[in-house]
Amino acid sequence: MKKKILLPAVATLILASVCPAAAQQPKKVPRIGFLSAATRTSSPHLTEAFLQGLRELGYVEGQNITVDYRWADGRFEQLPDLAADLVRLKVDVIVAAVTQPSLAAKKATGTIPIVMVGVSDPVESGLVASLARPGTNITGTSSMTAEVVGKQLELLKETLPKISRVAALWNPANLVFQAIQRRETEVAARALDVQLHILEARGPDEIDRAFAAMPKERTKALLVLGDPVFASHRKRIADLAAKHRLPSVSGTREYVESGGLMAYGTNFSDMYRRAAYYVDKILKGTKPADLPVEQPMKFELVINLKTAKQIGLTIPQSVLYRADRVIK
Repeated sequence: MKKKILLPAVATLILASVCPAAAQQPKKVPRIGFLSAATRTSSPHLTEAFLQGLRELGYVEGQNITVDYRWADGRFEQLPDLAADLVRLKVDVIVAAVTQPSLAAKKATGTIPIVMVGVSDPVESGLVASLARPGTNITGTSSMTAEVVGKQLELLKETLPKISRVAALWNPANLVFQAIQRRETEVAARALDVQLHILEARGPDEIDRAFAAMPKERTKALLVLGDPVFASHRKRIADLAAKHRLPSVSGTREYVESGGLMAYGTNFSDMYRRAAYYVDKILKGTKPADLPVEQPMKFELVINLKTAKQIGLTIPQSVLYRADRVIK
């Protein structure tokens, strides 16, 4: 009789000891793939903005979330292999910075959710069916860069009313995004009666050659189209523009902070921070197809008066009054 009572008691003790151990099994740590065409050191503040966005939502890298970074270092041809590598790692979400990485990620997987960051035109690029209803495994933010490039050219014309010849620096290796930008730039140039001189640059050596060609073309100003390579070498471009006394405009405030004259565009730090919101929603079960693509609510104008003084240029008050930030 005693044995019959003892056996259930022993079984209860065993279950009591096993259940807490099972309950203490660690949860699966989400794994994020981060794919960029730029270099790791070119814009660390953007990566930090993404991580800050994650922290605000309760995710801390190395504790309850893992981030696997893949950088193409300006070599766009490496993006397909880097994207495929993230797929092999079976990451939970891929965060793809701008157009070409997003396209590479899309080609690599049709099942892993992809959060694109700062893609100029996701619809025309073939990434989503529409902004309101992405319809695929991709969602994220759009920078509308191609749509504001005309405004950048307009700012140059307003600052220098007499200019008729403008150099435009573009990267043909960044084919899809640059083709969209170039088309919009040429449309704006015709409307402003400005003659464009398109100069190719895939890397630092070609950037130098492009600047060497500008005096021969008698260009009087420079438009720097958006591109990860140009972002990585923004200080070099700004210094060369100052050396040649060329007023220049870009789409990112970072260019002006590096010595460029003007920038008009969206705040990329905000878009990287916003990418964390999409990651959080997806990790909690929302499908990318159900998350509309966000567009910037505001574009900012940043002007560097130190650079203006260096190249002997006076910025009209009508332009200065509209600036969101002036570097003195």
